[in-house]
Amino acid sequence: MFRKVLYIIMLLTAVTIYVVQRLQFPLPTIINNYLNDLLYIPLILGTIEFTIRRIKKDSSFKLPFGFVIFLAISYSFYFEYYLPQVNSRYTADWIDVVLYFVGGIAYFFIGNIKKNSVLEEVL
Repeated sequence: MFRKVLYIIMLLTAVTIYVVQRLQFPLPTIINNYLNDLLYIPLILGTIEFTIRRIKKDSSFKLPFGFVIFLAISYSFYFEYYLPQVNSRYTADWIDVVLYFVGGIAYFFIGNIKKNSVLEEVL
């Protein structure tokens, strides 16, 4: 239950930031430039894991750590290396790369908390 609530909060936060940016309301720099980069990989991983669980009919399926790292590398390469070279709208930012990995690793570890752990009971 905790993971579902956390996912919904992250999704609503990311959508709200996106809408506020499109409406051109000012946001604090850290939120405007970095929060969605932190949330992006966990949101994508959650969607992938949910889809695979439905297709396989396996509610205990977990994405392997290697896949999490692969996805962070792929998005880092595409958004922070390739796109800035072919489209002036995009800029390379090493902080975004760090945030992709932090988000992915956090997703992996939060997703692998045992149901009866103290942390799960507290949260």
